[in-house]
Formats: sequence, structure tokens, C-alpha cells
Amino acid sequence: MTVITLVQGDITEQHVDAIVNAANSSLLGGGGVDGAIHRAGGPEILAACRALRASHYGKGLPTGRAVATTAGRLPARWVVHTVGPVFSQEEDRSELLASCYRESLRVAAELGARTVAFPAVSAGIFGWPMDDAARTAVETVRQTDTAVEEVRFVLFDERAYAAFTAQMP
Repeated sequence: MTVITLVQGDITEQHVDAIVNAANSSLLGGGGVDGAIHRAGGPEILAACRALRASHYGKGLPTGRAVATTAGRLPARWVVHTVGPVFSQEEDRSELLASCYRESLRVAAELGARTVAFPAVSAGIFGWPMDDAARTAVETVRQTDTAVEEVRFVLFDERAYAAFTAQMP
């Protein structure tokens, strides 16, 4: 059974096998968690992402999917990039958000990762309400059959940490 832990802090400082990046579909960096991971990980991550764009993902990584690269200078072995959905009042995209967690765990397990750090995918500039993002994240990880032993949700601020804490037994 996968152990779920919560940490308030900086995902780029986590000593885990894989860090999950809430990426944009271009895979070429951006704001928020994506920008922080690219800055802290250095040019190796961007080079690996450019190689993915040149081969399998010429049009970008689809929403809800995940792919891995080196972690560059981060204290992890890999970065698993996943593209979360932008929140919409008109369209239920929660299955795409859940898919980000399932696909990231699948990719991490295929690599042999035992410890994985996740941010609150889509809860930043993509506008997903934090309470619902936390519920989807925790429920999906609990329901996913994986060889990953520890999932660590790394929450940037007190509000996110509180939302995730409310989802724990």
C-alpha cells in the first residue's frame, strides 16, 4: 500500500526518486512549479524536453498524460512531467486531473521510482479550486494500484497544506 505524506515547502528541494512537474503542454518551461523545476534543475531538463518535442511529442504533451526526463541538478533521479487541465465551470475536466496522477504514478513505477513528490496539479495558474484539487489528488493516489511506496504531496503554502490535510484520515 502506498503511504501518503504531506509537506509544506519547495518541491525542488525534495530528496525523492521522482519529482512530478505540473508542466504546460509545450514541455519547455513556464511559470509556477514548472518554472521552478526548470530553473532549479538546470539546462539538462530543458534539453531532454526539447528532445521529446523533436521525437514523440511534436505537438506537445496532451493533457492528462505524463512523460519522464532526467532531473538535472535536482535532488531526484527523474522529473515526471504531466499536463493538468485548466479549470472550467462549463466542462467537468476532473477525469483529466485524475489521469495526471495515475499516469505520473505509472511512469514513475516503470522507471523503478519508489518515492514520488507531487505538487497540487492544476491548482495554481490553471485555476482549479484547491479543495477539489486536493480531493481529486488524494482519492486518485489512494485508488491507484502502484509499486510506488511513498507519495509525498509538497504544498507551497498554508492554504494548500490545509486543503490536503482535510483529505487525510
